[in-house]
Amino acid sequence: MPEPWRTVRVPASSANLGPGFDALGLALGIYLECSFRQAPSLRIRAGGRDAALISTGEDNLIWQTALKVAADTGGTLDPIELEIRNDIPIGKGLGSSAAALIAGVVIADELLGLHWKPLRVLDEAARIEGHPDNVAACVLGSIVASAIDSGGVAHAVRMELDRHYGVAVVVPDFIVATAEARRVLPDTYSREDTIFNVQRSALLSAFPAALEDRLHQPHRFALVPGLEEITRLRAPGLLGCALSGAGPSILVFYERGHEEVCDLVRQVFAAHGHGSETMWVHIASCGYQMAPS
Repeated sequence: MPEPWRTVRVPASSANLGPGFDALGLALGIYLECSFRQAPSLRIRAGGRDAALISTGEDNLIWQTALKVAADTGGTLDPIELEIRNDIPIGKGLGSSAAALIAGVVIADELLGLHWKPLRVLDEAARIEGHPDNVAACVLGSIVASAIDSGGVAHAVRMELDRHYGVAVVVPDFIVATAEARRVLPDTYSREDTIFNVQRSALLSAFPAALEDRLHQPHRFALVPGLEEITRLRAPGLLGCALSGAGPSILVFYERGHEEVCDLVRQVFAAHGHGSETMWVHIASCGYQMAPS
């Protein structure tokens, strides 16, 4: 008899939230779902959004992450059959790679019988990723502040968004490579700009001033046409806009009942010659979950 399927479901995520560069993130109700079981040889199938961009070979990020966890823990993974169902836009700043990393860590944990708690999964994924913001949101859900301490251990705490506020994502019709978005950032920052961001990160609930940023978004204006205007949009019911991760998607915070403010972002993209779509999402209250077997 073939081994029964096991399934892990991981939410999308948005990082930075304006001033919280590499420190703040939130989980979004858009999901990567992976079903897996041991098999005689590696077989990967991918479906859903942007499935053509997901490798079905040995270099698949989920499988490579699982192999890395096995190597790090002194274990060995037999080949698996992996079915991927993806709803997360790829290359749009919505944490598709972080979701894949978490899926890979959880698959290794399950197959190797490691019995890791969520914070151990977070620590492993943050070590592989190099920063904890997206993976922390994938693990804990909601809004998360995270950091890696001097000993290299990841820590994270959850926060909740006021129930009177909503969030949407405006996804434009182009891609910004994360490597390019990182390349345009300066090596050093002034004390003034650093203090500016620290103050606003501490006032996360005080929209829209808390979403102002000087550390990463201004340096990425040239990569995302219209971003400068979008970050300065003001309208009744609009709490503020922020680049989602490395972009180009835009996170829009609004007062419930004022969903129409998302059209303002789409109008700016249109003025710069780009189409876009609004994804009406919710903040995922839970991080990754294993489906009952």
